[in-house]
Amino acid sequence: MEFNPLGLTSLEKALHLLDEQLVLADAPTTGLVVCGGSALIATGLIVRTTRDVDILAFMDEGGMKEAEQLPEYLLHAAENVGRLLGLPPAWLNNGPASQFRLGLPDGCQERLLTVPVGEKLTMYYIGRLDQIFFKTFASVDRGGYHVQDLLALHPTDVELLAAGKWCLTQDVSEPFRMVLKDMFDKLGWKNVGDQL
Repeated sequence: MEFNPLGLTSLEKALHLLDEQLVLADAPTTGLVVCGGSALIATGLIVRTTRDVDILAFMDEGGMKEAEQLPEYLLHAAENVGRLLGLPPAWLNNGPASQFRLGLPDGCQERLLTVPVGEKLTMYYIGRLDQIFFKTFASVDRGGYHVQDLLALHPTDVELLAAGKWCLTQDVSEPFRMVLKDMFDKLGWKNVGDQL
């Protein structure tokens, strides 16, 4: 079965419908910290489509909270929106939620872009620097479109070096360090890789 991709307009529509579903269900106010393609699209950093919205964490008045378990009310609302718009079953998911437990880049919360959607839903998109960190890590791990996203962010050598150092806190193995350095070399950033 073919599913509809999410571009800027369809992403905004999906999130507004999600807010409406939360209002109808009298659900609690919900803050979602989001990374990945949907955050790139919503913040205007990259023009492309995506298949999903990746929840990194929840946000409330106390700050960011782990999101390794999505509440039933949110799953039900997302399922309804997915059916209405022809989106994949897991269009709203917490795939990267374990990253919150493993550690985020310093200052990540302070760099979030806050976008109120409606009465019940507020989105918190990670900033450009944090995208560079996450996309560097994902590029080493999975390559593909993550590399294209990283290149499209036009990172500076200073940003890449900081991202590389952060990645080495996520995977301290020597093989990972070698693959990271090799990736930087192949992408034309050998001077960055040499400093790791």
